[in-house]
Amino acid sequence: MKSLRIGILLPLVLSACTRKPAASGQAAVPQPPQSSYELRLGRATFEHYCQTCHGETGGGDGFNAFNLDPRPRDLSDPAFQNKKTDADLKDVIQRGGAGVGLSSLMPPWGKTLSGDQVDQTILYLRTLRKR
Repeated sequence: MKSLRIGILLPLVLSACTRKPAASGQAAVPQPPQSSYELRLGRATFEHYCQTCHGETGGGDGFNAFNLDPRPRDLSDPAFQNKKTDADLKDVIQRGGAGVGLSSLMPPWGKTLSGDQVDQTILYLRTLRKR
């Protein structure tokens, strides 16, 4: 009797483990784990150095944004997120706006932040995407 139950249940368990999820028509965008250590460090760096201008959600509406012309970029804009590579973001963070032909109001952080801090901040920036 016991071997009969195993003979019936084993194929069911194996088939459930090998099923592929149904295709939804859209490619899944991998999201970094919300609790990773690097992500938390990136958030802390963003809050300390970037949030004053870019805002809590990256929308370009930080406390100091209203004093700036042009206003800070909306980092949560999906079009912006899709257009910019991590290398593009790293370049502007390290060299500042003037270093990449943008507004000189975006300061260069390359001598302030380590390479790891920049990478962690970019990891956090990717979580700000509006849905």
